[in-house]
Amino acid sequence: MSEIKDIALAPAGEQKIAWVRRNMPLLRGLEEAFRAAQPFAGLRVALSVHLEAKTAYLCRVLAAGGAAMWITGSNPLSTQDDVAAALVQGGLRVFGAHGAAAEDYARHTRAVLAPGPHIIIDDGGDLVAAMLTDFPQHIPGVIGGCEETTTGILRLRALERAGKLPFPMVRVNDADCKHLFDNRYGTGQSVFDGINRTTNLIVAGKTVVVAGYGWCGKGAAMRAKGLGARVVVTEIDPVKAIEAVMDGFAVAPMEQAAPLGDFFITVTGCRDVITPQHFLLMKEGALLANAGHFNVEIDVAGLEAMATEKQPQRDKIMGYHLPNGRWVHLLAEGRLVNLAAGDGHPAEIMDMSFAIQAMSARWLADHRGEYYAQKLLAVPEEIDKAVAARKLASLGCAIDTLTAAQTEYLYA
Repeated sequence: MSEIKDIALAPAGEQKIAWVRRNMPLLRGLEEAFRAAQPFAGLRVALSVHLEAKTAYLCRVLAAGGAAMWITGSNPLSTQDDVAAALVQGGLRVFGAHGAAAEDYARHTRAVLAPGPHIIIDDGGDLVAAMLTDFPQHIPGVIGGCEETTTGILRLRALERAGKLPFPMVRVNDADCKHLFDNRYGTGQSVFDGINRTTNLIVAGKTVVVAGYGWCGKGAAMRAKGLGARVVVTEIDPVKAIEAVMDGFAVAPMEQAAPLGDFFITVTGCRDVITPQHFLLMKEGALLANAGHFNVEIDVAGLEAMATEKQPQRDKIMGYHLPNGRWVHLLAEGRLVNLAAGDGHPAEIMDMSFAIQAMSARWLADHRGEYYAQKLLAVPEEIDKAVAARKLASLGCAIDTLTAAQTEYLYA
């Protein structure tokens, strides 16, 4: 059983999945290896990741390894209905629809947990939260899980501190082959893919305010600079702020940055980063975009409450008329702009991230029960190194190896 919008959309989704498969050589290699080894035979996997073509291919790779898949999306605006239909057409269980209301999204989340998963693959922490709240009876059967994103790991750390995380979770986001590439290069490119296709406006010569200078913020600032923008970074961490300065960017509090920006991009993982006091300082026509996981970084409720009028400007752009007579424009309802207004990270980048996911899930299956007393687990170094080596090989690159004398010199 599945719950999707329209099975007739499957051919278009199949075409998307075939395209990303061509450009994801690491997952293709894992698909072949998993099919032969069947590491997930007899296991149920509940997955909540942005439901688009690259995620769909990850689901097929896990299914090739014997996993019984229950699939939903981690954000209602990032779910692509044609991709969901293609997965169902191929025999997988999918619960999700683009633009699902909050109650439908919650029901879809519960639906993938209802059978009692052995492995959880999460993006943002909604599956784990729903498991603890709605399905405590299934917790003893959980081998463990993997968390894809920074926001999800923050939620897991809070659960761990409170003694409420009952099974091990692998911190996939913290793997070098995930955050150094996915968060930086993937976010940087896909954020502007979403902004540019939605606004059809030039970035060169304008001022882009980037809130947060973690790996995602670094990527967004780098791409804005590359497109010819002046960049202002806002931060709460003095070390990251100094790094931004030495990377060539201006640094200021949001109150000082607000009058300067033409584009605003939030990538902090926190709430209320841009609030009504900042909206009133912005210039006419300022564009607001969020690239953090949840739609709480821009105070959309505050913007709605203070606006004297609102009008759709283009698809996925809502204009708000402020009491001071100016208009500001919100992209994609303040949700993840790179997915809600685009196709997400490039396939080659997600090939690395999802290879980490797939190999970490296999590691959990292979070591079931061995690490149950430990709650937040690092991705094993051998997985990180293996993904890097596979990626280099796919690019036709080779590196040096240590001689015996060098190894003795370094490690003896």
